[in-house]
Amino acid sequence: MPPASTHTESARINLRTTPHAKALIERAAALTGSTVSSFISLTMFEASTRIINQVEQITLSQEASKASIEACNNPPEPTPALIKLMARR
Repeated sequence: MPPASTHTESARINLRTTPHAKALIERAAALTGSTVSSFISLTMFEASTRIINQVEQITLSQEASKASIEACNNPPEPTPALIKLMARR
């Protein structure tokens, strides 16, 4: 999903930062030819997406993926301990 700048609706975020960070952000925005608001919106959108994906997404190797699918398709028989545990529910 693209950042809010491509939608007709908008929401406001206010932030405080140091003068040095503000100058750096303004410089980077100018170098990319965008406004400070657009630069911050796009950069934070990309960073937020990356962080959420790192936390919520599980990446398996091809071997682990095959093993996971195999375990789902052919689960082992329940052990006596599992049967006993489930009986308590």
